[in-house]
Amino acid sequence: MNRLLNTTLRRALNALLSNRRARVWVTALLAVIAAGAAVWSPDQAGNQTSSQTSSQTSSQVSSQASSGGAQAAPHIAAPRGGFVLEGRVVRVADGDTFTVLTGSTQHRIRMASIDAPETQKDAQRRGQPYARASRDALASLVSGKTLTLRCYEKDRYDRSVCDAMLPDGGTANQKQAESGMAWANMEGKGKFMRDPAVRKLEQQARQARRGLWRDEGAVPPWVWRYDCWKQQKC
Repeated sequence: MNRLLNTTLRRALNALLSNRRARVWVTALLAVIAAGAAVWSPDQAGNQTSSQTSSQTSSQVSSQASSGGAQAAPHIAAPRGGFVLEGRVVRVADGDTFTVLTGSTQHRIRMASIDAPETQKDAQRRGQPYARASRDALASLVSGKTLTLRCYEKDRYDRSVCDAMLPDGGTANQKQAESGMAWANMEGKGKFMRDPAVRKLEQQARQARRGLWRDEGAVPPWVWRYDCWKQQKC
């Protein structure tokens, strides 16, 4: 473009100086200048595109933030008198007990409102039917995952007694009862129950004969611990 302008200006100047064909060259010069002014540089186009993209992105982010976008993590409130823990599950001991790692600290978790079949502890404390199946079911729900835990208290073994929250809004406690892999914990006339939904889910599992309810005469773990472990009447 610069070369064309220089050539045109030089010829126009020569024409003017010779006073011949001046009008033609002046007209051509004006046309070229007008054409150059109409050209939109690539840098300008890129800047405008970038500006539009940035504006659109900012608008989308603002819209998502104001509407509580789908990526926002739900807030988990602690139960009254309790606390909230968050950690990655590093060990599943049985169908109602696991360990989470928070930073460099491990916390043993006893799941609230349920009691799973007991695993064998030693020769005198035999395990119950479905103990391994219950542990495997819980592992499939939580193993290796980072969980938020709504904890009610510490038990006498210094374990945190908690609901293990799942992404769908339910709890692993409920899932264990629903699949017939744990009892609703009615030991001591229900003094350990924290979630009433667990008892209803256990009843549904009983009626559908899921999990441990396939067998007649399933023995609740709190009865097993007393009769089999303490009284040696297995």
